[in-house]
Amino acid sequence: MKLYSLSVLYKGEAKVVLLKARYKDVASFSFFQRSSVQEFMTFTSQQIVERSSKGTRASVAEQDYLWHVYVQNDSLAGVVITDNESPSQVAFTLLEKVLDEFSKQVNRKDWPVGSPATIHSAALDGHLSRYQNPGDADPMTKVQSLLERGEKLGGLVSKSEMLGTQSKAFHKTARRPGMVDHACSTLGGRGGQIT
Repeated sequence: MKLYSLSVLYKGEAKVVLLKARYKDVASFSFFQRSSVQEFMTFTSQQIVERSSKGTRASVAEQDYLWHVYVQNDSLAGVVITDNESPSQVAFTLLEKVLDEFSKQVNRKDWPVGSPATIHSAALDGHLSRYQNPGDADPMTKVQSLLERGEKLGGLVSKSEMLGTQSKAFHKTARRPGMVDHACSTLGGRGGQIT
């Protein structure tokens, strides 16, 4: 899972306002492309929020990325941009946390007129890095991972028990008197001697 951007926006009647944004992994683009990439992410996030209804969640595919958007009934919106392999459940859990923290830190009257320069909130800080590995950040993903590991472990235990049973049967057969001589005579064809 790879997260590229995490943004908080306000869906106003006239326009969508970007309140706060964090970007990650733009270093993989050339120095001259970085600002264009950030502008593209911001523009597309605003367009998706504008087209989304209040109280909805959506995932939109664009090129090799997924935009996960959550617009609350109070017009506060969150967008996380991920790769195509990211589970949407993790993205929406992240957005719920970020929007909850943001709404506690920033006064609601500042949302319609805010900007990244005027809004001071630590709601996005750390989440972008923490959610790069969803198993560490999201409890449901961690439980799911543990369950999958448990199933794999259970499969290995049953296979090892089956091998143990087969191994015991082989040892019993191989230790029978005359069994080694018979096997050697079959292989060598000279009365039990192998040359």
